[in-house]
Formats: sequence, C-alpha cells, structure tokens
Amino acid sequence: MANPIVKDKLAAGDFIFAPGIQDMITAVVADRVGFEVVYASGYWLTASAYGLPDAGIVSYTQMVDRVATLVRTSKAAVIADADTGYGGLLNVHHTVKGYEEAGVSGIQLEDQEFPKKCGHTPYKRVVSCEEMVEKIRVAVEARVDPNLQIIARTDALQSEGLSAAIDRANAYRAAGADVLFVEALHSDEEMRTACAEVDGPMMANMSNGGLTPMRSVEEMQTLGYNMAIFPALTSLASAWAVEKALREALGQGGTPEPEGVPLFDFKEFCSLIGFEEVWDFEKKWARD
Repeated sequence: MANPIVKDKLAAGDFIFAPGIQDMITAVVADRVGFEVVYASGYWLTASAYGLPDAGIVSYTQMVDRVATLVRTSKAAVIADADTGYGGLLNVHHTVKGYEEAGVSGIQLEDQEFPKKCGHTPYKRVVSCEEMVEKIRVAVEARVDPNLQIIARTDALQSEGLSAAIDRANAYRAAGADVLFVEALHSDEEMRTACAEVDGPMMANMSNGGLTPMRSVEEMQTLGYNMAIFPALTSLASAWAVEKALREALGQGGTPEPEGVPLFDFKEFCSLIGFEEVWDFEKKWARD
C-alpha cells in the first residue's frame, strides 16, 4: 500500500522536499536525517546500479526491482521515476500496476518519446499531447490505491516553448494527473509563470548542475510550487567524497586512512544498516 503522506501533505498545503536516492546506503542515511519523503531517481539509480546514463537503456524490470528494494529499505514514502511508462499504453498500465505493488506513494510519468533522455540534456523529443493524455488516463484507471499520486511531467519546453508546455500540463491535469511537473525551466520568471498558469499542484526539479535555478523551499513556495525533488545532491556529494578519499589514499602512499578525509563511524554504520538485529538474533539462538 502507498504511504498516504504525499497525498495528505498536498491536501494540507504542506511543502514536500524530497532528496534523490541512488542506493540503499543513501536511503538509510536519509532515514537517519529524518526525511519523510524521498525520490527514486531514474538517473541516479541507473548510474549507481548499472553504470549507465539515463537514456532509456535500463528496462522496466530492472527499475521496478530497484524501486521495490528502496521501498523495503526506506522508512520514508517513495516517489518513483517511471520514465515514459516504458512504452505504449499497455506498458503504462503494467508499469503503474508494478510500481503500485512495489509500494510507492507517487509515480512520475513523462511525455518524451521512448527511449527517453535526462531532462537536463539536449536532443529530447516528445510525443504528442494527445498520446500523453491517453497515457495519463490509462495510469489513472490502472491505479487501485487512492493514495498513489500520479505525477505528469512534460519535457516540451525545449522543442515547443513555455506556452505549449503549460498547455500540456493543464491537459494532463484534466486527464487525471494529481501533480504537474514542467521540466527544465530556465528562470524564476518561467517558473512563476508555469505555477500561475498550470491548474494543479506543481513540482520543481532542483537538480544541482542542471538548467533550472536552484532555489530554497521558501523561494519555491513564493514562486508557487507545492513540492520539489533534489535528485542529484546525494549522488554528486557521494561521488566527490569517494574520489577525494581515493586520490588522497593513493597520494599518501596507499594508506587506507588518508589525512583530511572525514569518514562515517564504522560502528555507527553497522547499527544503521541493521547489524544490531543480526547480533541480537545470534545471541538469542547461539549454541554453546
């Protein structure tokens, strides 16, 4: 069953701020910090699991497995990137069913042609508005759990302009989408205009290094947003820290304890990842 917190927060007007999760270590750390909602990023789950770019290469089967693992691991509600629904209308139906069974609280579908591309990279192509409207209708009909939120993303800005992207978002809302996501906006003005002219809750993508200006929660609320994901922060921070540690280790004669590199406490991490439960079990059932 979907965690109702996403639907409830939207209904109550509480802003949702969700970090991107690329692996299960990040998931348990996000739990430790106290995030109530997290984002299963297609870009970063693909990169971490398979070392591949977010270009429609990873299949539905691979992605739903990663998402299901995240739902089992995290205490937070999970909003999951489902790309284009991995094909046509039947694929969308199957994808929504599979993600719902995995236990996600939100599923994001986009209007790119299959295979898709990362929203902050060039050469994106979108399907017709009518085709995406049908996909949203299929997704709504496929949903069983009313707590599951359907998020409709449009990548039409690059090829069709802001006005067309807004028209698409409104069409997707009329088709039944719960949240709208106009991707890769370039300025506060575009963000404010989209929020003002789209008739429904709006999600922002705060992607570090991407095309959209980075703004605080307060600033995003002022612009008109109801929720935001920041999918890249944890992955970029992790990659930088790993490279820093490895370079320092190599540069200091191959020491596994390089100077100037902070490390997570090993005993704390054992507890974080669940070893105390294992030890308690072994203590209870240990043989003399």
